[in-house]
Amino acid sequence: MKRLFSTYTVLGGAALLLFGGCTDNFDDINTNPTTYSQASFNPNYVLTQTQLTYTGSTDFAFETWRGNLIYCATMMQGMATVISYWGGDKYLLNEGYTAAYWEKSYSEQVKPVTDLVESTRGKDSYKNLHQIARLMRVMVMQRLTDLYGDVPYSQAGQGYYQNIITPQYDKQEAIYADLLKETSEATAALDPAADAPAGDVFYKGNIAQWQRLGNSLLLRLAMRLTKVNEATARTYATQVQGKTMQSNADNAIVPHDIAGGRATQNRNSQVLLGDGGQEHYYVKWSKTFIDYLKTNNDPRLSKIAVTQLFLTPTSKTPNAAPISAPAAQKGLPNGKDLSGRPAYDVSGDPSYTTFQDYSSPSPGMIKRNGPTFVMTYAETELLLAEAAQRWGLGNASQHYTNGVTAAMTYLSQYDPTLTITEAEASAYLTANPYTAGRGLEQIGTQYWALTNTMLDFYESWSNWRRTGFPDLKPVVYPNNATNGQIPRRFPYPTSEITSNPDNYRVASGAVPGGDNLTGRVWWDK
Repeated sequence: MKRLFSTYTVLGGAALLLFGGCTDNFDDINTNPTTYSQASFNPNYVLTQTQLTYTGSTDFAFETWRGNLIYCATMMQGMATVISYWGGDKYLLNEGYTAAYWEKSYSEQVKPVTDLVESTRGKDSYKNLHQIARLMRVMVMQRLTDLYGDVPYSQAGQGYYQNIITPQYDKQEAIYADLLKETSEATAALDPAADAPAGDVFYKGNIAQWQRLGNSLLLRLAMRLTKVNEATARTYATQVQGKTMQSNADNAIVPHDIAGGRATQNRNSQVLLGDGGQEHYYVKWSKTFIDYLKTNNDPRLSKIAVTQLFLTPTSKTPNAAPISAPAAQKGLPNGKDLSGRPAYDVSGDPSYTTFQDYSSPSPGMIKRNGPTFVMTYAETELLLAEAAQRWGLGNASQHYTNGVTAAMTYLSQYDPTLTITEAEASAYLTANPYTAGRGLEQIGTQYWALTNTMLDFYESWSNWRRTGFPDLKPVVYPNNATNGQIPRRFPYPTSEITSNPDNYRVASGAVPGGDNLTGRVWWDK
C-alpha cells in the first residue's frame, strides 16, 4: 500500500507548498503570471485523483454505498441485508440512491478526467499520460452508460472548454462505438519509449501493462455487445487475441491507505465496517452466493466468508476469532427484514438461528487500507473463454481454466490469509470440469462469483444483464417497484428535470420499457 501513500504524500506536500505560498508570497503569486498557471501544473496529480475517485467518492463512499452495495450487490444476490433502506435487496425504488452514481461521477470523475485528456493533448512530454487519460475516461463513461443507458458523453465535462452546461444525452449505441474507437486508438498509441506517468497508482507508469489493460478493456467493451452487435463484438475480440492481461500481476489495482482518512481509505470497507450505520452487523453474504460455493466445494468459501465476525449491532469491534470453517458458513436470504411479519421477518426463515451465524466478508477483504480491484486477469480470461466458446477464438477450456484459477489465486492480493494455491484451484477444476454444452452458463456464473469477490457489483450486474447467468430467482417482497422482477437499469436523476430539462425529456422518453428500474439500456435487449 506504500505506493498510494507516497503519492498522496506528494500531493499533500504540493498543497502545503501552495498554501504556504499564498501566505508568505501573496504579492508575488498574485501578480506574477509565471509563478503558477495551467502550463506549469503537473497533470500527473489529476491522474492519481481520477484513479482514486473511480473507486468511489471522497465524500464518504457516497455512491459506492448507494450504487455498488445498496443496489447492485443485493440485486445480484452477492450480498443480502435486513436493513430497510437497502432498496436493492427488495427491488424498492429510492430515487436518491439510484441517482448517487450519476451525481458523484459527473462531478468527481468525468470532469477531472476530461480535464486530464484536454490538458495533455498534443504535448510530447505527456504522450502516454494523454493516452492513459483517454483509457480512464473510457472506464468512467462505460460504467455510467451501463448503469443508465443514454447519458451525456460527447459534451460531458466540457463546461470550461466549450461553455456547455446542459449537455445533450448521446445514444448508448453511439457511446459504445466511440468507447471502442477511443480504447483501440489510445492503446495503440501507447509508447514504452515515452513518458512513464508518475501519478499512476495502477502500474507505476509501466506502459506494457497499460497496453495489456487497454486490450483487456477493449475486450470487455466488445463482449457487452453480444446481444445487439455480435459482428462488432467478434471483430474486437479477434483483435485483442494474445494482447490482454497475462497473469494476476497485471491486475489493475488501487491500493488504499488510512493516512488521508476517509478520502484515501477503501470505499467498500468503510461501509461494510459500519462507518455510517449498522452495515457491519446487518449486511451479509447472500444465501444464493454461499450456497453456490458450498455446493461446489469451492475453496474460496473458507477464505472470503466468516461467521461470528461482529457480535452485536452496536459494537464495531470485530471478534478476534471469527469462524471460517466451510461447514459453518450460511448465507442470508435476500428479501428479508425485521418487520415482525412471518413471511418476511428473517427470524421466521428456516435458516435462522442467530444473526451472527450468517456469513460476513472475511476481515482480510474489508481492510480500510485494502485494495480496490478495477479490472483483473481472471475477468479477461473468462471473457476470452466466452469468445472462444461463441466464435472459436482460441481454446475455451484453457481460458476457462486460466480464469477460474486466477479468480481463486488473486485473493492473496487482498491479504495473505486469503491465499488459495494453484493446486487447490486445480483440484476444484478437476471436480468441476468445463463442459462445452454448458460453457456459457459456466463462464457467466464464474464471472458472477469472481466479481462478487472483487466487490465490483456494478460489473456483476452488467454482465448478468448481458448473459442471464447465473439464473437468479427474484425475491418476493410487498410493494416492490418492479412487479417482482430483478431491476435492469437505474432511472435518471430527478435533478435532471430542472437542471437539464430539454435533454432529459428526450432521453427519458426514449428508454425502452420506460425510465424506471425495469427499463433497459440499448445493449440489454
